[in-house]
Amino acid sequence: MIEKRVSVPFHLADIGDREIEAVVETLKSGWLTTGSRARQFETEFAAYIGAAHGVALNSATAGLHLALEAAGVREGDEVIVPTMTFAASAEVVAYLRAKPVLVDCDPDTLTVRAEDIAPAIGPRTKAIMPVHYGGHPCEMDPILELAKTHKLAVIEDAAHALPAAYRGRRIGTIGDLTVFSFYATKTLTTGEGGMVTTDDPQFADRMRLMSLHGISRHAWNRYSAEGSWRYEILAAGFKYNLTDIAAALGLAQLRRVDEMASARRRVATAYNCAFSSVPELQVPVRHADVEHAWHLYPIRLRLERLRIGRDAFIEGLKEQGIGTSVHFIPLHLHPYYREASDHRADAFPVATEEFGRLISLPIYPAMTDHDIERVTGAVIELATVHRR
Repeated sequence: MIEKRVSVPFHLADIGDREIEAVVETLKSGWLTTGSRARQFETEFAAYIGAAHGVALNSATAGLHLALEAAGVREGDEVIVPTMTFAASAEVVAYLRAKPVLVDCDPDTLTVRAEDIAPAIGPRTKAIMPVHYGGHPCEMDPILELAKTHKLAVIEDAAHALPAAYRGRRIGTIGDLTVFSFYATKTLTTGEGGMVTTDDPQFADRMRLMSLHGISRHAWNRYSAEGSWRYEILAAGFKYNLTDIAAALGLAQLRRVDEMASARRRVATAYNCAFSSVPELQVPVRHADVEHAWHLYPIRLRLERLRIGRDAFIEGLKEQGIGTSVHFIPLHLHPYYREASDHRADAFPVATEEFGRLISLPIYPAMTDHDIERVTGAVIELATVHRR
C-alpha cells in the first residue's frame, strides 16, 4: 500500500522570500492601499501580456463585472456564458440585471465553441464570455468572427489562463477585454485580486473610474503630495480597487510567472506519462496550436471500465492523503440557474456527462517528484483495484 501519513494537498501557494520581502517593504512604506505599486503592477502586467492597458482590481469577479459594464451591458441584455464554469462568470451578468444565457462545451477541452454559441445569439445578445477552462484557450478565431458578424463584445474569462496563448497570440490580447484572477490557487497570486487587460483606452478609463466609487480621482492621488482633496463623483461606482500590499505580492510573483508555469508543465507532463496507458483514465486534451497554462489538471474517469463512481474515487484518494477538487459543477445543475432560466433539463448533455467523471488533481510549482509519484501511484492503484 501507498503510505497514508504524508498528505499531498490540492494546492500549495508558491510564496518565497522575494514575495515576503516585497510585502514587508510595502508595509514599512506607510502606503497600504491603492498607490504606486498598484500602478506599477498594472503597467508591468500589461507589458508582460502585450496589452496596452491593465486595470488592477480586488478580484476577477470585480474585473468581469466592470468589463461587462464598460462594454455597455445593461438591464435586459443577454450575455452568452458557458455552463462549465465557476459561479462568477454568470453572476456578474445578473449584477447588471442582464441575463446569462448558458451554453454547452466541447467534449475534448471543455471550453466553449462557436458552434455552441451561435444558436444562443438573439436580438438582446450584447456580449460573449469565453472561459479558458483549466488554462486551455478556447478556439478563439471562430468566436471572434461570430462576434464581429453580430457586433458583440468578447470578454474573456481568463481566470485560469496565465500564461496561455492561442495560435501565437497571448491570452489577454485577443478579445475586447480579458479578465485574469490572482486568487490564492491561481498561477499568479495576490491572495485575492484580478486584472483586466484591454487595448481600448475608453474601456480602461471607464473601469478605473467605476472601480473606486465613480470618483474623478483615485484615493492615492488625493492623498499624495501631487493630489488634491477635491474630487467629483461622476458615476455610481463600486469599491473594487487592489491594495498596494496585494500589488507588491503580485509584482514579485510576476517576476517568476514563467518559472512557475514551467514547473506546472513539468507536473502535467509527468501525469500524462503516468496515466496515458491506464485505460480507465482520460488525460486532458491539449491542442497543438495553444500554450496551456495548466492551472488545472482534470482527469476524467472512464466509468464504464470501473466498478466505482467518481465520488467514491475521490474518497479513495482522500484516504490515501491526496487532495482533489472538481471543476466544475455546471451552472445549469445549481438551483438558482435551474429556477432562473428557461433551459431544458437536457440542454447541456456534454457538460452534464463530463461533470460526472471529472476529478482535478494537485498541480502546483512546489510539487516534488515524490509528491507526483504519490498522486500517480494512488490514482493508478484505485483504477487497478476497481477495474471491471
